Amino acid sequence: MSGLAPSTAAAPGYRPRSTLPLRVEAVRQLKRRRTMVMAAVLAALPLILVAAFAIGGSPDGSESGRITLMDTATASSANFAATCLFVSAGFLLVIPVALFHGDTVASEAGWSSLRYLLAAPVPRARLLWSKLAVALAFSAAAIVLLPVIALAVGAVAYGWGPLKLPTGGSLDAAETLPRLGLVVLFICLSQLVTAGLAFWLSTKTDAPLGAVGGAVGLTIVGNVLDAVTALGDWREVLPAHWQFAWIDALQPQLEWGGMIKGAAVSVSYALVLFALSFRAFARKDIVS
Repeated sequence: MSGLAPSTAAAPGYRPRSTLPLRVEAVRQLKRRRTMVMAAVLAALPLILVAAFAIGGSPDGSESGRITLMDTATASSANFAATCLFVSAGFLLVIPVALFHGDTVASEAGWSSLRYLLAAPVPRARLLWSKLAVALAFSAAAIVLLPVIALAVGAVAYGWGPLKLPTGGSLDAAETLPRLGLVVLFICLSQLVTAGLAFWLSTKTDAPLGAVGGAVGLTIVGNVLDAVTALGDWREVLPAHWQFAWIDALQPQLEWGGMIKGAAVSVSYALVLFALSFRAFARKDIVS
């Protein structure tokens, strides 16, 4: 007597790729309070800097005897936008990236809503891809938001003009925007390591604060290690070593070497961390 094989057919009309559309996940994340708070913080930074320059006076580099990017902050809106990126790239922009990636899975695991999404049923890989894509998009939007608002605020406060270079000379408006766009692109790529760390930790814990704090903490550790000159050439394998390589884009002649190396290091780390995230989530006990 032959037995009947168990049915593996899916329900009529069920398509795994159609579950949890990106727009649904994007709307869910957009409505969360932390998204609005981070947007407000990033929008406020240019206003705070304008107020600081108005109170303390425009920097001129006379004390140190050399001109830096900060000393040219009030020369034009383009200089002001570049300065906002300079003061925020090392830490402030790390926060929204870690928040969007570290909170997205861990928070829903803590709320026990992941089990209901998977019961929909949404395949685990599909669910994680949707969350990762939205987190990457929101992080990129946060990084782009800062210079866009800084350009607008700087145009009102200091006027529109060429980008004055700390090394001397200037870039006209036609060349300034592409250079700033390149800077923003590199910062997005350099933040992929923080994104990967936060996303991986988010799949390992049900505590969002642990995932976000862990990613920020490890990023800070990388910055500290990069400051240890005794490590010599070993520092070049640290993503933090290249985080300000985008300064080469604000030179009379565009230099690609540092940015290419930095992007390669960051993307390599990120790919490994994202792969570990999918591996961890595939084995995660959602109902525990």
